[in-house]
Amino acid sequence: MSNTTFWVSGINCNITMMKKYFNIITAVAILLFASACHKAETFKISQPTVQVGNIIKSDTLSGTVKGTLLSGKTYYFASNITVNGGDTLLMQAGSKLIALGDGKTAATAPEIFVHGTFISLGTKDNQNYITVSNSAQLHSEAGQQNYTNVFQGWWGGIFCTPGAAATAEDPNPAGGDLIIKWTHLEFAGSPAGDDDNHAIYADGDPRWTIYFANITKNFILEDSWIFGSKDDAMRVAGGHMDIMRNTYELCGLAAGEACNIKSGSVGDVGYNMIIGAATNAFKISDAGSTGTQCNINCYNNTIVNCGFRQNSTSGHGGSIDFEKAAKGNAYNNMIINCAIGLRVLSSSDITNVHYNNQLYCGYNTALVAQFNATDGKSTFQSGDIYSATPQQNDPLFYGFDVNAYNYTQFPAPATASNQTPAIVMVGTSSFRPKAASPAIGKASTTAVSYNTVTSTGTYGATITAPSKDIGAYQYDGTGNQH
Repeated sequence: MSNTTFWVSGINCNITMMKKYFNIITAVAILLFASACHKAETFKISQPTVQVGNIIKSDTLSGTVKGTLLSGKTYYFASNITVNGGDTLLMQAGSKLIALGDGKTAATAPEIFVHGTFISLGTKDNQNYITVSNSAQLHSEAGQQNYTNVFQGWWGGIFCTPGAAATAEDPNPAGGDLIIKWTHLEFAGSPAGDDDNHAIYADGDPRWTIYFANITKNFILEDSWIFGSKDDAMRVAGGHMDIMRNTYELCGLAAGEACNIKSGSVGDVGYNMIIGAATNAFKISDAGSTGTQCNINCYNNTIVNCGFRQNSTSGHGGSIDFEKAAKGNAYNNMIINCAIGLRVLSSSDITNVHYNNQLYCGYNTALVAQFNATDGKSTFQSGDIYSATPQQNDPLFYGFDVNAYNYTQFPAPATASNQTPAIVMVGTSSFRPKAASPAIGKASTTAVSYNTVTSTGTYGATITAPSKDIGAYQYDGTGNQH
């Protein structure tokens, strides 16, 4: 039998030879399979493009909207658009949403009302834009120190609240999340009008780039750019917060914070770069009395040249401000040439405001005297880096001279016209620390993240925990990625 030969369908088959060939084929198959498995491990598997609901086919949005704005596409809105409760509007990576308006009235400056969920999922290599049609011109004007048009307030911003009451059109008024990643948000601040909530805005008030108010939901802003707001860049009046690794530039014409945080807001604010805000980088207050105490963990931020355009004479601030029963932490922050440094007022929940490991640098004696606000209660702590001598403890940024602007030359309040572009915008500057920076290795080793955001997966938070160097940019390249 072992050497038997027979015919199958006209083919001469020898059993011994068949066994031999079978063994060879089997071995080859195993090798090929193993090789294929090995190669599969080295391949980069592309993540599927996220889509929610139907693809929006028109390039012009109006009225009630929901669905997906596609990567690579540009969309326009010339009138208010609304995301109803229970609905979601999602921008895929590489999409643009352009507001068409002149900013002169609410009727000619559209707004995005969100009673459901709004998501912008840009990426580092494929960023999203929510801006205006003349954004390139406005950036150029800012670079040439012509700020008149930059602060026009060309559109009404994104207004996120639960719907008022259930209706046939809006049956689920519970509200939703606001999730924005790797997105440019620019030139908001047009005057409020009849369509706005008059408990929030009076007629004619400049509207904020973002207003978020929903205690039970999530506000995630990561790796994004906020530029040229007329007043507050954003106001948060309740929610689980993650404001991480963003860049705020030129926020507020003659007043306004980069981020104004109110009662009901709890979460992490870390690794942000803030330059040239009119008043504070972060104002933290329990005003609003929602029943959930404002509790903000503010760490590893770099705050430069803030607080000079405020039109108030009461010393509102210039960097981090705790007031009105708010509590929280301030650790590992750089406060460089700000009108006022850390401000912890007696009206705050002062026994529950904890702070340490700030690096302070001031151009002149007036700024040095305000490292701790003179109308506040904060004092220097064991890990703080400071000096009573002006221009000491230079953070040694790779591409920015902290002594380039003569703060003694102009009276307070300053105006945009006497603040050069380099003072209020990042431009080509680099705020990463050199190896000899006094910030290296001087951050708190006990500070931790709150991690209060409840959304997960693609829509979840990517929170960077406090690290070893003071400021938003870590010497090892981690932290803020702009």
